[in-house]
This record gives sequence, C-alpha cells and structure tokens, in this order.
Amino acid sequence: MKRVSLAIWPILLLLVSMSSVQGSASLAKYLFPVLGPAGMTAWRLVFSCIMLSLVFKPWKKKITKQAALPIVIYGIALGCMNLSFYYAIQRIPLGVTVAIELIGPISVAMFMSRRLWDFVWLGLAVFGLVMLLPLHEASADLDPIGILLALIAGAGWASYIVFGRWAGSVHGSSSVALGTMIAMLFVFPLGVWTSGDVMFSPDIIPMAFLVAFLASALPYGIEMIVMPRLPAQTFSTLMSLSPVLASLSGFIFLSERLSTIQWFAIVCIVISSVGTVLSINRRKPPVLKETDNQELAEVSNNK
Repeated sequence: MKRVSLAIWPILLLLVSMSSVQGSASLAKYLFPVLGPAGMTAWRLVFSCIMLSLVFKPWKKKITKQAALPIVIYGIALGCMNLSFYYAIQRIPLGVTVAIELIGPISVAMFMSRRLWDFVWLGLAVFGLVMLLPLHEASADLDPIGILLALIAGAGWASYIVFGRWAGSVHGSSSVALGTMIAMLFVFPLGVWTSGDVMFSPDIIPMAFLVAFLASALPYGIEMIVMPRLPAQTFSTLMSLSPVLASLSGFIFLSERLSTIQWFAIVCIVISSVGTVLSINRRKPPVLKETDNQELAEVSNNK
C-alpha cells in the first residue's frame, strides 16, 4: 500500500501543477474586462521574468554572439504565443483554445515522422480541429477570429519549442529567463498602450502577480520536484490532458459550457497527443534521462 501511494503522489502533484496553469488562465480571463488580454499578458511576463531570473540567474552567464539570435527569436515566439493565447480565450472557451493550441506541438513532433501510425495521430488531431471549426451547427457559436488566434498561439507554441531547444543548446537553461525578458520588452508597451493607466492600478497588480505565480512559479516548483520521479513518457502523457483540465476550469470558474461535439473534438485531440507521445517514446532508447523531463518542463512552463 505504501509503495502504491509513493508512486501516485508525483502524478497527483503534476495534476495540481496543470490545474494551477489552467486556473491561472481562468483568472486572467476574469480580469480581461478591466485589464484586457495585452495588459494581462504584459504583467504575467513581467512577474514571470522576475521569478525565472531568480531561479536561473541569467546574469551569471555571458551571452555570446552565437546565442543572441536564437534567444531573441525564442523570446519573440514566447511573447506571441502568450499574447495570442490570451486574445483567443477572450473570444472562445478556454478548453477549446487549449485543444486547438495543442496541435502546434503535435505538428512539431510529427514533422520528421515517416511512420504510418504517426500520421494517424496527426489525422485525428486535424479531425478534432475540423470538428471545432464553425462549419456546422454544433460549433457555430465559436468565434472564427478566436479560432484563428488559437491557431496562431499553436504556431507560437511550436516555434517556442523549436527555438527554445536551439537557444537552450547554445546557451543553457537560463535561456528561458532571457527569452521571457525579451517577450516582456515588446509586449509590455503594447499592454500600456491598450490598457492605459489601469495597468498600474494597486487593485490590479496583486491579481496579475497571482496569475503569474499560478502560471509559472508554482507549476515550475512542482515540476522540479516531480521530474526526477516520473518517466518522460508519463510526464508527457499527463501533460496531454491539459485541454480537459482547461475545459473543467472554464466550466467551474467561468461557467463555460461545451457541446457534446466540442467535447468529442477535444477528446480526439487529447488522444492524438497521447498517441504521439507513445509513438515517439517507442522510437527512443528505453533508458530515460532526467534531462528529457527537464526539456518537457521548460516547454510547459510558460503555458
């Protein structure tokens, strides 16, 4: 009994981490009428930058000419990803946005694939996406612009993964703090421009800090504890459940109700993501390294 409980608690902690991320998105959406998506993104990046800098201490390592370009591109991708995600959830339900966005990393995983099953998983994700498009009565209530913004967020997530790996390979893990700083530098002026003086309201800043804490600091701390105790495959498979948790978060905190067809589409995308994880794992050596989990955590951190 004790051995079973020791095996379950890292999974429970990871579910808490994922719930924290999706709960932060619900709180952010709750603040949109006052702060707006750009203002919320700006403050989240500011506080995330501070927290990540305290963890990674990027000032201790000099940025070389070789590392400058990938870090800048990585930061731009991060900023665009967060900005388009918040603008998307302003228009369409949180769970639908996360499901559509998940197609970005699925596509990255499939890009170099040549196996039939991999294309089956990708096809299932595309099928789920088509089911979410406002082409039929079940999804007619979904804003087309919101769907487009979610797709842009997915493309940003894909770019974030590709350029994050590039930046990490030439500069190390402190790239995540530097990338967040670059994202903050170009998003913050946009936030001030769209939100005005309300950006600096004493009532808003603590709430924005809470969003950043729930979205970055808390899940990052939990993942640092969980990563050495979970295989990379288990970690990735559980992360694939994000759209489901996002849908539940939207239902509980924002009263967002999805149709049966929309739930079915989300489940298709989740199954596609899980299948992708299992397929990739079969192509890897059986020995799993802690660095694999580290990479996965950095990918999920700013989501």
